[in-house]
Amino acid sequence: MTDYTREELLAAHEQLVDNDKNLVTDGGSEPPVVVKVGGAKAVDPEGAVNDVAHLVANGTDVVVVHGGSTAVDETLEELGEEPTYVESPSGVTGRFTDERTMDVFSMVMPGKLNTDLTALFREAGVDALGLSGVDGGLLTGPRKSAVRVVEDGKKKIKRGDHSGKITAVNTDLLETLLDGGYTPIVTVPMLADDGVPVNADADRAAAAVAGALGARLVVLTDVKGVYEDPDDESTLIETADTPDEFAALEDAAEGFMTKKVMATKEALDGGAAEVVVSDANLNDPITTALDGGGTHVTPGALVETETTEATQ
Repeated sequence: MTDYTREELLAAHEQLVDNDKNLVTDGGSEPPVVVKVGGAKAVDPEGAVNDVAHLVANGTDVVVVHGGSTAVDETLEELGEEPTYVESPSGVTGRFTDERTMDVFSMVMPGKLNTDLTALFREAGVDALGLSGVDGGLLTGPRKSAVRVVEDGKKKIKRGDHSGKITAVNTDLLETLLDGGYTPIVTVPMLADDGVPVNADADRAAAAVAGALGARLVVLTDVKGVYEDPDDESTLIETADTPDEFAALEDAAEGFMTKKVMATKEALDGGAAEVVVSDANLNDPITTALDGGGTHVTPGALVETETTEATQ
């Protein structure tokens, strides 16, 4: 990682401000930006780290939320255990977090991964502060002790799950940190309503934070955005501004992209200003996304069209 001085960052940022209408220097007229950084091996965080440095130095409030399921799986395998994934009745594949997996999850996510990523941001000149959803009750909600799954074509109840649904975000904590000049680097676990740390999906955690802050959410991944044909990047869906366009977006999403589209809906439902799903592996992935790159979804995509019922 290149170690920029403050003067070098500011000199570079002046050029970015001239060329990017989304960057502001007064720190008050634009919504904050929430950036979801993925944990897949194909996602290089370096571009995002330097881009956050550009944004923060120009007065934009940024909150980073990161995942890391790949690292959790690798650690489990090193310990001689197999990660468990299940399919929901709606066809979405997700991790089943038993007690042992939760122990590893808590060790890897808020431990090594969050510490390492926070250090990268600080090296790039960002006054980064790492915290998990447990810290300060940042991410809270009900616990799911059992989940509905499909196994061998049959619907079943699988018990012993250590996961939850985020229903509240401590915005006072985030705003206090942002007002103090810090950039929060957030990860799960969340804190369940019974006081126990549990797993939660990182995309949906980012959605909850973006909704609570009224932010623009940039979901960085290893593809350019959502494709009509998942195998053809030339079929990138650039915008979804109406319910019909969002329905087409949901139909196009497959595999890992399904959760990102689900998170998009949750973010906008919660109050996010916009969601962008875009390529992490660019020199300036966040500013590129904010300036039109990737797939952009606006609140209008979830507005139901009013219909008048015909009377006889």
